[in-house]
Amino acid sequence: MQRVLFLFVCALALAKVADAGPIDQALMKLGPEERARQVCIIKGIETVRKDKRLRQADRMKTSILQPAQFTGTVVTATGGAVRMQHHWYVLKFTCEVTDDLMKAKTFTFELGDEIPKDKWEDYGLWDG
Repeated sequence: MQRVLFLFVCALALAKVADAGPIDQALMKLGPEERARQVCIIKGIETVRKDKRLRQADRMKTSILQPAQFTGTVVTATGGAVRMQHHWYVLKFTCEVTDDLMKAKTFTFELGDEIPKDKWEDYGLWDG
C-alpha cells in the first residue's frame, strides 16, 4: 500500500500538477514520519534533476541500506537511493520540512556509487 501511495505522490509531483489539493489530501493520510519522507522525495526529485548527472532521475527511496532518521523537522538518509535511466545509485541526503510536514524547505544530497542490479531485490528496488 505504501509503495502504491509513494508512486502516486511521485507521479503527481513529477507531473507538476497545478492544483496541490490531491497531493495535500494524500499526504494528510500518512503518519508524520512517512509524510516527511514523502515531501522530501518530492523535493528531492526536483533538486537532483538540477544536477547534470541526474537530469532524468525518476524515482527515489529514503531507506534501502539503513532507515532514514526523522528528528523534529529534518529527515536524514544515509542509505537512500535514486533511479536514473534504469540504474539505481546510492544517495545520502538531508531534508528540512515545514512544521506541518507538508512541504520540504531544503534538500541537500551526495550521490554515491551505482547499485548492482543483482542487489536490487535485496533493497526493494525495481525497474519499471
